[in-house]
Amino acid sequence: MKAPDHTPSHAQLLEQRLHYPHADHKPAPGTSTEVAAGVRWLRMPLPFALDHINLWLLRDQREGPDGVIDGWSVVDCCVSSDEAKQHWQQVFDTQLGGLPVLRVIVTHMHPDHVGLAHWLCAHWSTEEHTCQLWMSAADHHLACLYSQGMNAFGGEEAAHFFAVHGWCDPQDLEKIRVRKSYYPSMVPKVPRVFARLLHDQVLRVGAHEWRCIAGYGHAPEHMALHCESLGVLISGDMVLPRISTNVSVYEIEPEADSLSLFLQSLELFLPLPKDTLVLPSHGQPFVGLHERIAQLQDHHRERLDDLLQACQHSAQSAHDVLTLLFKRPLDFHQTTFAMGEAVAHLHRLRSQGLVKRHVDAQGIHRFSAPA
Repeated sequence: MKAPDHTPSHAQLLEQRLHYPHADHKPAPGTSTEVAAGVRWLRMPLPFALDHINLWLLRDQREGPDGVIDGWSVVDCCVSSDEAKQHWQQVFDTQLGGLPVLRVIVTHMHPDHVGLAHWLCAHWSTEEHTCQLWMSAADHHLACLYSQGMNAFGGEEAAHFFAVHGWCDPQDLEKIRVRKSYYPSMVPKVPRVFARLLHDQVLRVGAHEWRCIAGYGHAPEHMALHCESLGVLISGDMVLPRISTNVSVYEIEPEADSLSLFLQSLELFLPLPKDTLVLPSHGQPFVGLHERIAQLQDHHRERLDDLLQACQHSAQSAHDVLTLLFKRPLDFHQTTFAMGEAVAHLHRLRSQGLVKRHVDAQGIHRFSAPA
């Protein structure tokens, strides 16, 4: 009998280059774990293949009518669901030490991050103090539009966008057409009044200062938060330890070069110290920021090389290259994200002048390169 092969995979070897100070520990929903002075880690379930999100509590102080108010700032919110609200209520009852939530900081407009922002702000606002939403203007405005019913991740325009990039299965396209309430189902409302976060802006949160680092490509204007005194980076979705950040092109901006924007944004994190504790939105807190950025850069470089070779062999649509970019089976939900990523990679090659795009007789966008 052949002995089992225990040789680590390439992904496992890459992961071994990162340090996880909390090992495999995960705080149960409704509980929290301290990861730095005045910084607590929450983890809540999501109804997707990516089945969780990390949220953060920061000890804070704000000026009130009768003096300083002690409390907490929340970073990111989870999707709007009864289950998530129940987990938050348990946090309120057991993890805040009897103190209020003073403000809600959101890294970006995706549903798992902003979904419960309105509920949290309303829950903690009083006559004496308004619990206000803080996020970038681009993400706030788009979240407001999407939550009010503007087609997002579904509808006729999304179906047409996928079709011109080669996803032509009639049943799948019909599923996309009727998926008009996808975003509002998880983000039913967004606070109309907000405080704007800007790149390099410094937020005073309790005893510490946090500097905003803008990132592009994953969301319109993602905001990560770095605290030099604590040596901590709340990276949101810009730097994740075990998976690569989704970088897509969508129907609302069909000519976007999202991958170039994302790769340029990663450069902004390189000046941070190598021993920075990274608090990602998915996966475990880790140390090894520079190593992980290099891994992500290599990952996209390898994918682009593979795509270029394919385009040199024959003209490719985004749908054609899904199996080249993604080796695992994809469900319908994952395929919508995979299509956006495939377009983003092809657009990156086009922006570099390495491939050319043409529209074939069926109206499908195809990309080719000289051999």
